Amino acid sequence: MSDLKYLSLLAEQFPTRRTAYTEIINLRAILNLPCGTEHFVSDIHGELEAFTHIYNNCSGVIRERVARLYGNKLDERMRADLCTLVYYPDEKLDLMKRSGELTPQRSYEMLVNLMNLARTLADGYTRSHVHKLLPKDYGYILDELLHVSLGADSAHHVYHEEIVHSIVEIGAAEDFICSVADLIKRLAVDRLHVVGDVFDRGPRPDRIIDELMAYGSVDVQWGNHDIAWMGAAAGSEVCMAQVVRTCVHYQTLEVLESSYGISLRELALFADATYAHEPGKKRMHRIEKAINVILFKLMEQAIARHPEWDMNNRCLLGAIDVQAGTVRIDGRDWPLSTTDFPTLDPSNPTALSEDERAVMDGLAAAFADSDRLRSHVRFLFENGSAYLVRNGRLLFHGCVPLNPDGSLCSVLSTDGTARAGRAYLDYVDRMARKAWATKDQMALDWMWYLWCGSHSPLAGRTMKTFERAYVADQASWVEPQDPYFDLVRDPEVAGRILAEFGLEGPRVHIVNGHTPVHEIDGDTPVRADGKVLVIDGGFCEAYHKTTGIAGYTLIADARGLRLKAHRPFAGVRAAIRGNYDIASAHEQVIDDTTASPVTVANTDAGLRIQERISLLVELLEAYRSGLLHERGHVA
Repeated sequence: MSDLKYLSLLAEQFPTRRTAYTEIINLRAILNLPCGTEHFVSDIHGELEAFTHIYNNCSGVIRERVARLYGNKLDERMRADLCTLVYYPDEKLDLMKRSGELTPQRSYEMLVNLMNLARTLADGYTRSHVHKLLPKDYGYILDELLHVSLGADSAHHVYHEEIVHSIVEIGAAEDFICSVADLIKRLAVDRLHVVGDVFDRGPRPDRIIDELMAYGSVDVQWGNHDIAWMGAAAGSEVCMAQVVRTCVHYQTLEVLESSYGISLRELALFADATYAHEPGKKRMHRIEKAINVILFKLMEQAIARHPEWDMNNRCLLGAIDVQAGTVRIDGRDWPLSTTDFPTLDPSNPTALSEDERAVMDGLAAAFADSDRLRSHVRFLFENGSAYLVRNGRLLFHGCVPLNPDGSLCSVLSTDGTARAGRAYLDYVDRMARKAWATKDQMALDWMWYLWCGSHSPLAGRTMKTFERAYVADQASWVEPQDPYFDLVRDPEVAGRILAEFGLEGPRVHIVNGHTPVHEIDGDTPVRADGKVLVIDGGFCEAYHKTTGIAGYTLIADARGLRLKAHRPFAGVRAAIRGNYDIASAHEQVIDDTTASPVTVANTDAGLRIQERISLLVELLEAYRSGLLHERGHVA
């Protein structure tokens, strides 16, 4: 029997046999419900429109449900209209008003169709769970409508039909339709997994995080682009410089200045006063020149503080020969694309000039004062992690560092301990949280290492940022990557990694992003005989020409595990006006469980429920034996 103290605590929640009976009955019933739908996305990279649409249509889940429910009742155009209404209710209703289509009868029909769809989705949950998702203002009415079939021949038919008529007649239909559409999207997906890289390249990562925060049932496996922003918000100057450099390079300064209120005025004034203007397409802007030098100085200072990183070969400022116009890298002299280094002191190349120090002090104050950024980063810490093990799947963004022979690579930590596999990922997770909580300098440095370190599980390659900035010869840009990315295609290697995280059996999988899948060249996201699924979302438009698609998402539900390849999104306007959806280029069934649908009992939540049932059974036995006394009425 469990510890009596624990049973005594449980007895405070269930003080009688009747209360324990009720809970056991409820929990056993829940075990037989179909498992909730999980939606996996990755590498969003600030592409708000494409992400919002994938998020709204749940990678086709809503379209599938509409087809299943209305396939024989509504024609293809009406089904597409209904889907678009769910995805973009405000915009669709506005378009219908302007075209004269939004009549009272049409509003009534749309409400009935939406409620039928919501009802079929709600059938997969307990009534109490659905109640928690209902909007506060319409909760009672929606609860009534969800638990009766409109149009059915029942004593309550007139009552429920009058509710819908009243909604239309009093002018509440539009607001109600928007509320039901939002409820449908919440019911369609039980859990959203974001497998890294919300930030950078695209223009609106801030709005994406706003949507994730509003969604609620979401987790994030940190990507290297995320961790750079997290480090900057935590107080790492080298991460701040990296974030600014990325925004300057990808011309997304609005994210910093408008979205997060971080002014680059001091940097711009310093750059204009210090660096030369070099006209020409391939020449760097003065602001980029200025932030590059600041970044590389701070980077080399961090490397000097961490000999365990073994990154001295990335300290290249001292290898610049301005007179010769070259930089020596790995014993070879490479021609520089610019010799404009006015703040570089050859005798002390990593030292910031007085003006550079002033720029960084200003940036540090601006990052610290950005309440919105801190709120977003707090969300990533509270709802994110370096990796996640859930329902037989191991989720992480980049890699689990490996040796060339496929064994787990031991990485030396700041405390002098070598860690590998799960222990190493747990360590980097703790270091990131320590940086956020304590502002410890060594932990803050690790935030930058996680952005680009060769053994970072979030990056997994040696980044050639210096070479890309200053060396025109692209032969110098090649970035060695961790052996993981090639070796994990081997089922045996993938199986060992899964076992390291406690996952074994025929239906366990690694799910990660980070590396675009070049389907156009014959590459595939399904590797190691299906044990590894790479779902780099491909949201970033710049990748579409080289990958041939707009990336992948993953859906896991009671019917199995399905990988979806998507075509590029034509935009919200096209979606609303023409019912244009993100079409799946193709779908691949990874696990087919249609013959024996997965129930809650087969999930991690089910295991926790079964453990709770066992404890409640022990509590009942304690009551029956007199070991514990009931409080209140005795059955």
